[in-house]
Amino acid sequence: MAVLVGKKAPKFSAQAVVNGVEFVENYSLEQFEGNKYVILFFYPKDFTFVCPTELFAFQEKLAEFEKRNVQLVAVSTDTEQSHWGWLQMPKSQGGIQGVTYPIVADTNKTISKNYDVLAGDYYYDDNDQLQASGELIAYRGLFLIDKDGIVRHQVVNDLPLGRNVDEALRMVDALQFTEEHGEACPANWSSEKEGLKATHEGVADYLSKH
Repeated sequence: MAVLVGKKAPKFSAQAVVNGVEFVENYSLEQFEGNKYVILFFYPKDFTFVCPTELFAFQEKLAEFEKRNVQLVAVSTDTEQSHWGWLQMPKSQGGIQGVTYPIVADTNKTISKNYDVLAGDYYYDDNDQLQASGELIAYRGLFLIDKDGIVRHQVVNDLPLGRNVDEALRMVDALQFTEEHGEACPANWSSEKEGLKATHEGVADYLSKH
């Protein structure tokens, strides 16, 4: 798997559904550079089982992300029409009505491929026929992108393993803390804890207190 941390987030321009109802052409992350942080997360499929639990979990924390100047963006390999249909379906019927952050349609699978979260791949068999191994859908990848468009954190879960949204928030807090204070964030750091000066003396002082 590609490690994108420290690198420019791969660019894309694709169809998306925003605010739960509006189709947007040529949706891109470039609009946020210099202005907002981005949490870009991939999920496997619309109309499934683990995926709506994640999408609602992110929606429930949307105000917390916005308070931190973070734009949430979801991506799957379904079409924008599939996204829209799922967004119109009530939660009681298995839908995701009420989700308002953008959901991007990676219909040609290039976004998932460029972020290296595409499960399965294409190959040519002995008869020179194009084949696919596995389902060409996205793993549960998550990327924290800073205001310069640089990936600062990434995590990828296998298909049945749902994510912890509070951990995504913690990583935003950690990044913003280091940017503001110039200190590192030690193991199990959270926003109410002190940072760590990245020197031998700083480490010794921190460990002596904990």
